[in-house]
Amino acid sequence: MSSPATAPPAPNNLKRIVAASLIGTTIEWYDFFLYGSAAALVFNKLFFPDSDPLVGTLLSFLTYAVGFAARPLGALVFGHYGDRLGRKKLLVLSLLLMGGATFAIGLLPTHATVGTAAPVLLTVLRLVQGFALGGEWGGAVLLVSEHGDARRRGFWASWPQTGAPAGQLLATGVLSLLTAVLSDAAFGSWGWRIPFLLSGVLVFVGLWIRLSVDESPVFKQALAQAEARKAARDGAPEKLPIVSVLRHHWRDVLVAMGARMAENISYYVITAFILVYATTSAGVSKQTALNSVLIASAVHFAVIPAWGALSDRVGRRPVYLLGAVGVGLWMFPFFWLIDTGGFGNMILAVTVGLVMHGAMYAPQAAFFSEMFATRMRYSGASIGAQFASVAAGAPAPLIATALLSDYGSSTPIALYVIAAAVLTVVAVGVAKETRHRDLADAESATEPEPAAKSSAADARTA
Repeated sequence: MSSPATAPPAPNNLKRIVAASLIGTTIEWYDFFLYGSAAALVFNKLFFPDSDPLVGTLLSFLTYAVGFAARPLGALVFGHYGDRLGRKKLLVLSLLLMGGATFAIGLLPTHATVGTAAPVLLTVLRLVQGFALGGEWGGAVLLVSEHGDARRRGFWASWPQTGAPAGQLLATGVLSLLTAVLSDAAFGSWGWRIPFLLSGVLVFVGLWIRLSVDESPVFKQALAQAEARKAARDGAPEKLPIVSVLRHHWRDVLVAMGARMAENISYYVITAFILVYATTSAGVSKQTALNSVLIASAVHFAVIPAWGALSDRVGRRPVYLLGAVGVGLWMFPFFWLIDTGGFGNMILAVTVGLVMHGAMYAPQAAFFSEMFATRMRYSGASIGAQFASVAAGAPAPLIATALLSDYGSSTPIALYVIAAAVLTVVAVGVAKETRHRDLADAESATEPEPAAKSSAADARTA
């Protein structure tokens, strides 16, 4: 029989929790992806105008990568306090930081106005974005995972994951609309600022919804158990979450990092680098490239919950492996289709790529949540996910652009993604299946060492 902590919440309550996580992740990914799209389209001219166009794009993507460098720090800080204070408080803070930084980018002076100070300010705000996003993902997926029905955890936890394509859809849609109605001169002069300033409005909506939900009951239960153990130890402080993660879950952290490689690299090649490749090598217009990503992101949004539901039936690992193998096999056809320059072929290339990506991304939330014990779950899931992003998503557009510059061909870029897919297949292949784990058991995801068991037994005796 389910304990109160594990019993499924009322449907309306669960939907509100899912909505709170989804709206927050959508806004934060909107902010993050908006920067990536702007980096490919206008930042090279506005902030690095003295460089060769392709070199300017490389420098623009370098500031884009800086945001990823801050994500592990955000994972450490938000993970620590999220495991100590709760998921909800940290999610509110991450939303404020991300939205504030994005709004400020919309007010930035360009290189023509303040010179080298412009890219410096841009880089600082990008660091704030990365720091906030490093803490957002773990909290959002845990809030749903720890509230939801265990039998459908993969499905419910996949909804915050749809915030990524929803944010991509929103960011690309706004940019696509602006590039359609504004001239290149107007867009480069002031139109690019509008999507960033809109973030301020979106943040207020997200805060209103996010403040209305309750803290995770699984976390509350684990916190009460921790307080009881602390009292039994005569007030001795418990170990830092990061210490517990590295002691009990270091293998799971490595698995999570490996699992992220193909998922993260393929996504940024398909959605960010494609804007560079299609416009410079395939001769496709900026509008056509944006519209292709826009349509494919809508399909991506729709298939993620379906992949999450499938992971509840067959397991996290089979679905994840299907996605990794699929995205690896698709890379050569992906570039061949884009090289044709046809709009329909571009839509097909990006859509199939994102559908395969969704098979990895959908079960990832439940998969990573189930790997770690409750009082170190925010830290463990965030560290595993965000440390991998430094080696995966951060340099992906930069590496892809450099390969294109050096070789003038898509072949090395396809091989780069395929190598990441092989690494992910190995990581997920050696992992254990997690879909039957009980998140309400604070120690369910870890097997304490003998010494730890003795200490627990001594505490109970005492």
